[in-house]
Amino acid sequence: KTLRRIAEAFKDLAATVNSQTQVEVASFSHACSLVSPLFGCLGIAFKFAEMDYVAKVHDLAESSKSIGTLQSLLDRDIEHDCVRKAGSHSRNLLRVKRGLDMVRVLFDQILVTEGNSLKDAASKAYAQVFAPHHGWAIRKAVAAGMYALPTKSQLLTKLNEDEASARVQMQNYIVTSAPVILYVDKLFLSRELGVDW
Repeated sequence: KTLRRIAEAFKDLAATVNSQTQVEVASFSHACSLVSPLFGCLGIAFKFAEMDYVAKVHDLAESSKSIGTLQSLLDRDIEHDCVRKAGSHSRNLLRVKRGLDMVRVLFDQILVTEGNSLKDAASKAYAQVFAPHHGWAIRKAVAAGMYALPTKSQLLTKLNEDEASARVQMQNYIVTSAPVILYVDKLFLSRELGVDW
């Protein structure tokens, strides 16, 4: 059950964050990798996000072999003056964080939206999290792809969930991912790196 695995992994990460312990790159990238199939289930509108997200999570997982915590990952990139360079671990961390946030907003919107369509929920999540960072061409492509989204029931079938269990797990992810997303933001902001790039 994809949603349950995601919710449990983020519950563990949130517990780490809340206990003021440093977050390990390995546990963070593992939890993030569990989210990857969700993008695939959303169809063509989020194909670019899926490919981008999966590649960046893979990079973080690889970096965990030599870098222990998210803090040291950022500090190392600062030391090498490559934080904002394409392909840097820091840049990839920021992009992955956006993916997590997009899913959080999507789940939140799914829970408050009536009916079987995902279009409103997905459009709001995209507009809130990704659109400010995308050029016109990508925004147009995503808008066109929104018409090919699965219905809510098709998504639940792909995820092997029924409505009741999905609601519980989505709610769990919304609650547990929030402190993790905030933690990543604070890592960047405390080093005066900003998060809007």
